[in-house]
Amino acid sequence: MLPPLAKKHRLFRAWTSRHALWCAWQVTYRCNFRCRFCHYWHDPLGLAPEPSVADYSRGARRLASYGTMLVSLAGGEPLLRTDLPEIVSAIGEYHFPFVTTNGWFVTPQVARDLMQAGAWGVSVSIDFASPRRHDAARGMDGAWRHAWRAVELLGAARVHKWQRVNVLAVLMEDNLDDMEPLLHMAAERNAYFMVQPYGHLKTGSASHAHNNGPVGPRLLALRRKWHNFLSNPNYLSRFDDFLAGGVGGCMAGRAFFNIDSTGDVAICVEKRRRPVANLFRDGAALIHRRLREASRSNTCADCWYNCRGEVESLYSPWGLWKSLPTYLFDRGRAPG
Repeated sequence: MLPPLAKKHRLFRAWTSRHALWCAWQVTYRCNFRCRFCHYWHDPLGLAPEPSVADYSRGARRLASYGTMLVSLAGGEPLLRTDLPEIVSAIGEYHFPFVTTNGWFVTPQVARDLMQAGAWGVSVSIDFASPRRHDAARGMDGAWRHAWRAVELLGAARVHKWQRVNVLAVLMEDNLDDMEPLLHMAAERNAYFMVQPYGHLKTGSASHAHNNGPVGPRLLALRRKWHNFLSNPNYLSRFDDFLAGGVGGCMAGRAFFNIDSTGDVAICVEKRRRPVANLFRDGAALIHRRLREASRSNTCADCWYNCRGEVESLYSPWGLWKSLPTYLFDRGRAPG
């Protein structure tokens, strides 16, 4: 496994050469939750065969030909793959592996296995300060309790000072007032906090989008107040642009891209039905060229997910400056 300093050097090299920095790798589309604001859980890909750990190792090596990347292992619920720690270890040979989970399957042993495997960070999805409202939105009784228990177990299981535990919230039509209580609850558990706005591409409906006035100034004020608010201020400053009609200039296919649970490569997760290559069948040069070609005709402005906005912030001088502490310093516990 490459040491952290070598990975950071390779990540910087990828940035300077304008190769993609972020890969969202959907481990599975299966999910034990039935979230009202996400329809991934009934995607037909949930029935498709999924790659083996050996496939992930081979794929990670292929991705590494242009440098180290930030690789987000998500879904679906990735911990439905009981071999997820081995997948994390395979990705971590060359890259920075991150995991996003609803927290349901996190036990003390699972938390230890993920951290010992080298997870750079684990994000647990929590959208409401109220257990009742969170459980109702997630379609699972006990979801809130399991999620906070996961945050605590993952924090206790860290074996390296650079390992981060995050609480990740989706800003919707009815939870803006929950952001500060969630920040407080995360801080009490030495966890960071991040937020992204709901995107209608997940369901085909705009009904869950925040529609009650501007949010950017309020989120930026919370970031100044709460030291564990990790979201990039450049990213937060564009929330209102997105909610008012969209953010243009999408860098999907150039700064970031998506890999499906079958190995299909697309410029982003919402373009997964239009893959440009397959990680296991095509060479790195061909994948890179086809992603660049597909990105030229991309005029989509319909999302402002973390995987887009946080990465694109690295191409803004202000956004890059604010992100440097996140990527350069080995500070896993959120500051008090």
